[in-house]
Amino acid sequence: MPSQPVITLIATDAEITACYPVMRELRPHLIAAEFVDRVRRQMASGYQLAAAWVGSEVVAVAGFRLSENLAWGRFLYVDDLVTRADQRSHGYGAALLAWLKAYAAAEGCAQLHLDSGTWRKDAHRFYEREGMRLSAFHFVWEVEPTP
Repeated sequence: MPSQPVITLIATDAEITACYPVMRELRPHLIAAEFVDRVRRQMASGYQLAAAWVGSEVVAVAGFRLSENLAWGRFLYVDDLVTRADQRSHGYGAALLAWLKAYAAAEGCAQLHLDSGTWRKDAHRFYEREGMRLSAFHFVWEVEPTP
């Protein structure tokens, strides 16, 4: 039986670096040399990282932020949620998702939200199995930045 993970908020550059190999499984465009700086820039506007550790190894990572809007009130939004491919089906993702839900409640949030790519059918089954429901479509428009 796998060990229960220890879930912590990430604070140091070394901890951020330890999350990179797992996060890269979800976000393969990320570059190792830029990862800490990118995370730190996002942290300046409220982004947080949480990691599930088994021993000294990160087995799952979540990037998230607390926010508030007129539609949902105060909520926790999950930007990134990934379990290392070789560690799936051990309950680590479920433990991290449950931790996020408890964190949201402790922070006064009424809801937890996340978007998931339409092609990620296994992830959708996981979210539904964990009690989440499909509630919206997310539309995107590519915009060319003006100099």
